[in-house]
Amino acid sequence: MEQIARWLVIAGVVILAIGVVLYFAPWLLNWFGKLPGDIRIETRHSKVFFPVTSMLIVSIVLSIIINLFKK
Repeated sequence: MEQIARWLVIAGVVILAIGVVLYFAPWLLNWFGKLPGDIRIETRHSKVFFPVTSMLIVSIVLSIIINLFKK
C-alpha cells in the first residue's frame, strides 16, 4: 500500500509540473506535434493528427525516468 501511495504522489507531482509549464511557459512545448514523422491530415471536413515521432520521444524519456527511479 505504501508503494502505491508513493507512485501516486510522484504522478501528482509530474502532472503538477506539466500543468505549471503549460500555464506559465507554453512556448516550451511548441515542438510537440510539429516534428518530422508526425502525421497531420487536413481535409475540408475533418482533421486527423497522429503524433508518431512526438510520442516516441515522450515514451523514451518516460522509460529513462522510470528506470532511474527503479534503481
